[in-house]
Amino acid sequence: MKSILLKILLTISLFFIYNCKAQTATQYITFYNELVPKLNTIIPNKTQFYGQNFSNFSNELMNKNIDIVLLNYEPKMDPGSKYYVLRLYFSNMRMWSVASENSFRYPSISVTFQNEIPKQIEDIAKQNNMQWNNTIQQFFANMKIEKITFIGMNGYNSPDRTVK
Repeated sequence: MKSILLKILLTISLFFIYNCKAQTATQYITFYNELVPKLNTIIPNKTQFYGQNFSNFSNELMNKNIDIVLLNYEPKMDPGSKYYVLRLYFSNMRMWSVASENSFRYPSISVTFQNEIPKQIEDIAKQNNMQWNNTIQQFFANMKIEKITFIGMNGYNSPDRTVK
C-alpha cells in the first residue's frame, strides 16, 4: 500500500512540475510575441535616433508601451574597460531563466553611445540591482546615441541570430 501511495505522489509531483514548466514556457512565448512586434515598429526608423539624446529613444519606447526592466553596460570592444554600450532588457530574471532553459531567444536592445558611459554607472546600477528606474533613465538621458542594435528579434525559437 505504501508503495502505491508513493508512486501516486511521485506521479502527481512530476505532473505538477511538468505542468508548471509548460505554463512558464507558454507565458514566455506570449511575452515574446507581444513585445517583439512593438520593437519591430521602431527598427525601420532607428537611425533617426543616431546623434540624438538617449531620452528621445527612451520616450519612443515608452510611447510604444515598451517597459525597460533590466540593464547592463559593456565595453565597445572586448577586452575593454571603458563602457560605451547599454543593453536594455524587457523582463525579469525569471523570464530570462525560462528562455534559457528552453533555448528561446531573448529580445534586447544594444545602445552604443558616442562618448564613454561615466564610471558612476557601476555604483548606480549595483545600488539598483541592475533594474531600470527613473534615476538610471536620467543618468543616460543626455548621452548621444551612436548606434542601436536589436537582438533576438527573429522568433523566440529561431536559429537565426541576425541582429537588426
